[in-house]
Amino acid sequence: MIPKADNASSRREFIKFAGLSALGLTVSELSFACVSGANELLVYVGTYTTGKSEGIYLYHLNLASGELKRVATTKGVTNPSFLTLAPNRRYLYAVNEVEDFAGRKSGAVSAFAVDQRTGNLRLLNQQASLGANPCYVDVDASGRFVLIANYSGGNVTVLPIQRDGSLGEATDMKQYQGSSINRDRQEASHAHCIVLDPTNQFAYSCDLGADKIMIFRFDARSGKLLAGTPPWVQVKPGSGPRHLAFHSSGKFVFILNELHSMVTAFERNPEKGSLKELQTLTSLPKDFTGTNTGADIHVSPNGRFLLLFEPGHDSIAIFKIDPHSGALTALGHESTRGMTPRNFAIDPTGAFCWWLIKSPTA
Repeated sequence: MIPKADNASSRREFIKFAGLSALGLTVSELSFACVSGANELLVYVGTYTTGKSEGIYLYHLNLASGELKRVATTKGVTNPSFLTLAPNRRYLYAVNEVEDFAGRKSGAVSAFAVDQRTGNLRLLNQQASLGANPCYVDVDASGRFVLIANYSGGNVTVLPIQRDGSLGEATDMKQYQGSSINRDRQEASHAHCIVLDPTNQFAYSCDLGADKIMIFRFDARSGKLLAGTPPWVQVKPGSGPRHLAFHSSGKFVFILNELHSMVTAFERNPEKGSLKELQTLTSLPKDFTGTNTGADIHVSPNGRFLLLFEPGHDSIAIFKIDPHSGALTALGHESTRGMTPRNFAIDPTGAFCWWLIKSPTA
């Protein structure tokens, strides 16, 4: 399925895909909510509202045919560019990717109640993210905290979830400091994601600006991020780590390096949370000579394949995962049939993969 995004002018003004899910299932990168039909899922799509987009779009996905049907729109929310659902499926959280909020240099996070019959959203409240241009949000397994990555702010923040699903003031914020060799994109730290591991004990964050994967112990009682041992791992200078994905076993972590179009596989120590690099591979064909960046990364539900988005080459790179060693083997590329793909998702059954693009090709 290839939905078409609205036209936009800047690098970050693209529709982003937030998540989907099915009753009784949980996947770390995706969020789930049930609908009335056993063969249907709800799909929430976040957008940038600087163009024609109106907010958060709700679709029904038919698992038999792969058809997406738009059923509702939540209007009046600014730049809800990345979304996630709480583990109980009753609440949805969206970043508001802006530089100024309530008179301070900060973006925001919006909390919504999810109508359990229709899937429609009702705004509960908004809370400052404590950093400009938040671009990623995750919810911990207990459903008590949301974790935010602020791209321009170069920091990550933890907000508590109240009993009614609304958000309280931050319980923690960690400011990154660093830079790297790409003067246009790495003049300072840029937190591009923060993701909790399957055990809810560790959080990992990609600092695109400093070429680091930050490692934290997560205190699920207090909502505090504690420096890991070690507190980070370094990737090759200029790589620009953007997003990460866990293998279903929890033993391996795969990093999408946006600026070098590379993927790095790490072995993870489940007790210490530390990462050991296994290999780094190009995600592009050998004969490609154009300009490309990396955009998104997901592991297939069965844990056998890793998929990466390639804006520029306009393809999905496909790798086979060795379940014992975590080693990757390149299998090839699938055209996205459109220009500048941004985010994609795989449905929980593994039957469908679809994505959002800036514009289709002829």
